[in-house]
Amino acid sequence: MSLPTSPDSPAVHSTSARVTASADVDPTAVIGRDSVVWHLAQVRDSAVIGSECIVGRAAYIGSGVVVGDRCKIQNAALVYEPAVLGDGVFVGPAVVFTNDRHPRAVNPDGTLKSAADWQPVGVTVDQGAAIGARSVCVAPVRIGAWAIVAAGSVVTRDVPPHALVAGVPARRIGWVGRTGHRLISEGDSLVCPDTGARYRLENDSITEEH
Repeated sequence: MSLPTSPDSPAVHSTSARVTASADVDPTAVIGRDSVVWHLAQVRDSAVIGSECIVGRAAYIGSGVVVGDRCKIQNAALVYEPAVLGDGVFVGPAVVFTNDRHPRAVNPDGTLKSAADWQPVGVTVDQGAAIGARSVCVAPVRIGAWAIVAAGSVVTRDVPPHALVAGVPARRIGWVGRTGHRLISEGDSLVCPDTGARYRLENDSITEEH
Protein backbone atom coordinates (compact mmCIF):
# COMPACT_ATOMS: atom_id res chain seq x y z
CA MET A 1 0.00 0.00 0.00
CA SER A 2 1.60 3.26 -1.12
CA LEU A 3 0.13 6.38 0.39
CA PRO A 4 1.09 9.97 -0.43
CA THR A 5 2.08 10.75 3.16
CA SER A 6 1.14 10.19 6.80
CA PRO A 7 -2.54 10.37 7.82
CA ASP A 8 -1.45 12.75 10.59
CA SER A 9 -0.85 15.43 7.96
CA PRO A 10 -4.01 17.47 7.19
CA ALA A 11 -5.62 17.77 3.75
CA VAL A 12 -3.48 15.11 2.11
CA HIS A 13 -4.74 14.32 -1.38
CA SER A 14 -2.57 13.08 -4.20
CA THR A 15 -2.55 15.49 -7.12
CA SER A 16 -3.72 12.63 -9.35
CA ALA A 17 -6.70 11.72 -7.12
CA ARG A 18 -10.17 12.78 -8.22
CA VAL A 19 -12.77 13.86 -5.65
CA THR A 20 -16.11 14.93 -7.11
CA ALA A 21 -17.59 18.21 -5.94
CA SER A 22 -20.54 16.59 -4.15
CA ALA A 23 -18.35 14.19 -2.14
CA ASP A 24 -17.71 15.02 1.53
CA VAL A 25 -14.07 14.30 2.31
CA ASP A 26 -12.69 15.40 5.67
CA PRO A 27 -9.55 17.57 5.47
CA THR A 28 -7.61 15.04 7.56
CA ALA A 29 -8.40 12.11 5.27
CA VAL A 30 -5.71 10.72 2.95
CA ILE A 31 -6.62 9.97 -0.67
CA GLY A 32 -3.95 8.07 -2.62
CA ARG A 33 -2.77 8.62 -6.18
CA ASP A 34 -5.19 7.93 -9.04
CA SER A 35 -8.06 7.17 -6.64
CA VAL A 36 -11.60 8.40 -7.34
CA VAL A 37 -14.24 9.41 -4.79
CA TRP A 38 -17.62 9.63 -6.49
CA HIS A 39 -20.73 11.74 -5.94
CA LEU A 40 -22.23 12.00 -2.43
CA ALA A 41 -19.63 9.68 -0.90
CA GLN A 42 -18.41 10.56 2.59
CA VAL A 43 -14.86 9.94 3.79
CA ARG A 44 -14.48 10.75 7.48
CA ASP A 45 -11.63 12.16 9.53
CA SER A 46 -8.25 10.38 9.45
CA ALA A 47 -9.46 7.75 6.98
CA VAL A 48 -6.73 6.49 4.65
CA ILE A 49 -7.55 5.45 1.07
CA GLY A 50 -4.74 3.87 -0.94
CA SER A 51 -3.76 4.27 -4.57
CA GLU A 52 -5.98 3.48 -7.57
CA CYS A 53 -9.11 2.98 -5.47
CA ILE A 54 -12.72 3.64 -6.41
CA VAL A 55 -15.17 4.85 -3.76
CA GLY A 56 -18.65 4.68 -5.28
CA ARG A 57 -21.63 6.99 -5.12
CA ALA A 58 -23.04 7.50 -1.60
CA ALA A 59 -20.46 5.15 -0.03
CA TYR A 60 -19.42 5.86 3.57
CA ILE A 61 -15.87 5.43 4.90
CA GLY A 62 -15.72 5.89 8.67
CA SER A 63 -13.23 7.71 10.88
CA GLY A 64 -9.76 6.18 10.72
CA VAL A 65 -10.74 3.39 8.34
CA VAL A 66 -7.76 2.10 6.34
CA VAL A 67 -8.26 1.03 2.70
CA GLY A 68 -5.42 -0.57 0.74
CA ASP A 69 -4.43 -0.03 -2.88
CA ARG A 70 -6.66 -0.89 -5.88
CA CYS A 71 -9.82 -1.46 -3.84
CA LYS A 72 -13.35 -1.02 -5.16
CA ILE A 73 -16.00 0.15 -2.70
CA GLN A 74 -19.26 0.20 -4.59
CA ASN A 75 -22.30 2.47 -4.34
CA ALA A 76 -23.94 2.91 -0.92
CA ALA A 77 -21.51 0.60 0.89
CA LEU A 78 -21.09 1.48 4.58
CA VAL A 79 -17.61 0.82 5.96
CA TYR A 80 -17.69 1.76 9.63
CA GLU A 81 -14.59 2.29 11.74
CA PRO A 82 -12.30 0.69 12.70
CA ALA A 83 -12.42 -1.44 9.53
CA VAL A 84 -9.19 -2.32 7.71
CA LEU A 85 -9.15 -3.41 4.06
CA GLY A 86 -6.10 -4.95 2.41
CA ASP A 87 -5.01 -4.39 -1.17
CA GLY A 88 -7.37 -5.38 -3.99
CA VAL A 89 -10.52 -5.77 -1.88
CA PHE A 90 -13.96 -5.59 -3.53
CA VAL A 91 -16.88 -4.31 -1.44
CA GLY A 92 -20.17 -4.67 -3.32
CA PRO A 93 -23.14 -2.29 -3.47
CA ALA A 94 -24.95 -1.67 -0.16
CA VAL A 95 -22.57 -3.85 1.87
CA VAL A 96 -22.48 -3.01 5.59
CA PHE A 97 -19.54 -3.47 7.96
CA THR A 98 -20.86 -3.09 11.51
CA ASN A 99 -18.82 -1.91 14.50
CA ASP A 100 -20.90 -2.42 17.67
CA ARG A 101 -21.25 -5.76 19.49
CA HIS A 102 -24.16 -4.56 21.65
CA PRO A 103 -25.92 -1.75 19.78
CA ARG A 104 -28.05 0.58 21.86
CA ALA A 105 -29.02 4.21 21.35
CA VAL A 106 -29.26 4.81 25.11
CA ASN A 107 -27.58 3.71 28.34
CA PRO A 108 -29.51 1.69 30.97
CA ASP A 109 -30.45 4.97 32.68
CA GLY A 110 -32.02 6.27 29.48
CA THR A 111 -29.32 8.81 28.63
CA LEU A 112 -28.10 9.04 25.05
CA LYS A 113 -24.99 6.97 24.47
CA SER A 114 -21.83 8.93 23.66
CA ALA A 115 -18.53 7.80 22.19
CA ALA A 116 -17.25 7.21 25.74
CA ASP A 117 -20.01 4.67 26.45
CA TRP A 118 -19.00 1.99 23.95
CA GLN A 119 -15.96 0.53 22.21
CA PRO A 120 -16.06 0.12 18.40
CA VAL A 121 -14.94 -3.21 16.96
CA GLY A 122 -13.96 -3.64 13.33
CA VAL A 123 -14.10 -5.83 10.26
CA THR A 124 -10.78 -6.82 8.67
CA VAL A 125 -10.69 -7.87 5.02
CA ASP A 126 -7.47 -9.36 3.68
CA GLN A 127 -5.93 -9.00 0.23
CA GLY A 128 -8.07 -9.79 -2.81
CA ALA A 129 -11.22 -10.80 -0.93
CA ALA A 130 -14.67 -9.87 -2.28
CA ILE A 131 -17.85 -9.05 -0.37
CA GLY A 132 -21.01 -9.50 -2.44
CA ALA A 133 -23.84 -6.98 -2.77
CA ARG A 134 -26.01 -6.31 0.30
CA SER A 135 -23.95 -8.56 2.55
CA VAL A 136 -23.51 -7.67 6.21
CA CYS A 137 -20.26 -8.39 8.07
CA VAL A 138 -20.92 -8.36 11.81
CA ALA A 139 -17.81 -7.16 13.66
CA PRO A 140 -15.49 -8.32 14.99
CA VAL A 141 -14.77 -10.62 12.05
CA ARG A 142 -11.97 -11.27 9.55
CA ILE A 143 -12.40 -12.17 5.89
CA GLY A 144 -9.36 -14.10 4.66
CA ALA A 145 -7.36 -13.36 1.54
CA TRP A 146 -9.09 -14.10 -1.80
CA ALA A 147 -12.26 -15.31 -0.06
CA ILE A 148 -15.71 -14.53 -1.49
CA VAL A 149 -18.81 -13.64 0.51
CA ALA A 150 -21.85 -14.34 -1.65
CA ALA A 151 -24.42 -11.58 -2.18
CA GLY A 152 -26.93 -11.15 0.63
CA SER A 153 -24.94 -13.10 3.22
CA VAL A 154 -24.55 -12.28 6.91
CA VAL A 155 -21.03 -13.02 8.15
CA THR A 156 -20.84 -13.66 11.90
CA ARG A 157 -17.53 -15.54 12.15
CA ASP A 158 -14.11 -15.47 10.51
CA VAL A 159 -13.86 -16.62 6.89
CA PRO A 160 -10.75 -18.63 5.89
CA PRO A 161 -8.61 -17.55 2.93
CA HIS A 162 -10.03 -18.68 -0.43
CA ALA A 163 -13.32 -19.78 1.15
CA LEU A 164 -16.65 -19.24 -0.61
CA VAL A 165 -19.33 -18.52 1.99
CA ALA A 166 -23.05 -17.88 1.60
CA GLY A 167 -26.26 -17.66 3.60
CA VAL A 168 -27.64 -16.30 6.86
CA PRO A 169 -25.52 -16.91 8.81
CA ALA A 170 -22.81 -17.40 6.18
CA ARG A 171 -21.33 -20.89 5.91
CA ARG A 172 -18.58 -22.23 3.71
CA ILE A 173 -19.94 -23.89 0.55
CA GLY A 174 -16.71 -24.23 -1.39
CA TRP A 175 -13.30 -22.79 -2.23
CA VAL A 176 -12.23 -20.23 -4.84
CA GLY A 177 -9.01 -19.28 -6.60
CA ARG A 178 -7.58 -15.83 -7.14
CA THR A 179 -9.80 -15.21 -10.16
CA GLY A 180 -12.93 -15.96 -8.12
CA HIS A 181 -13.69 -19.21 -9.93
CA ARG A 182 -14.79 -22.11 -7.77
CA LEU A 183 -12.08 -24.75 -7.32
CA ILE A 184 -12.72 -28.32 -8.45
CA SER A 185 -11.36 -31.56 -6.98
CA GLU A 186 -8.65 -33.35 -8.93
CA GLY A 187 -6.98 -36.20 -7.08
CA ASP A 188 -5.47 -34.87 -3.85
CA SER A 189 -5.65 -31.28 -5.05
CA LEU A 190 -8.15 -28.51 -5.74
CA VAL A 191 -7.70 -26.87 -9.13
CA CYS A 192 -8.76 -23.52 -10.55
CA PRO A 193 -10.50 -24.18 -13.88
CA ASP A 194 -9.53 -20.73 -15.10
CA THR A 195 -5.79 -20.60 -14.39
CA GLY A 196 -4.87 -24.21 -13.60
CA ALA A 197 -3.45 -23.16 -10.21
CA ARG A 198 -3.45 -26.03 -7.73
CA TYR A 199 -4.25 -25.94 -4.02
CA ARG A 200 -3.87 -28.45 -1.23
CA LEU A 201 -6.61 -28.84 1.39
CA GLU A 202 -5.51 -29.62 4.96
CA ASN A 203 -7.39 -29.13 8.24
CA ASP A 204 -10.15 -27.08 6.59
CA SER A 205 -7.74 -24.60 5.05
CA ILE A 206 -6.03 -24.49 1.67
CA THR A 207 -2.58 -23.48 0.48
CA GLU A 208 -1.50 -22.78 -3.08
CA GLU A 209 0.97 -25.30 -4.48
CA HIS A 210 4.09 -23.98 -6.20
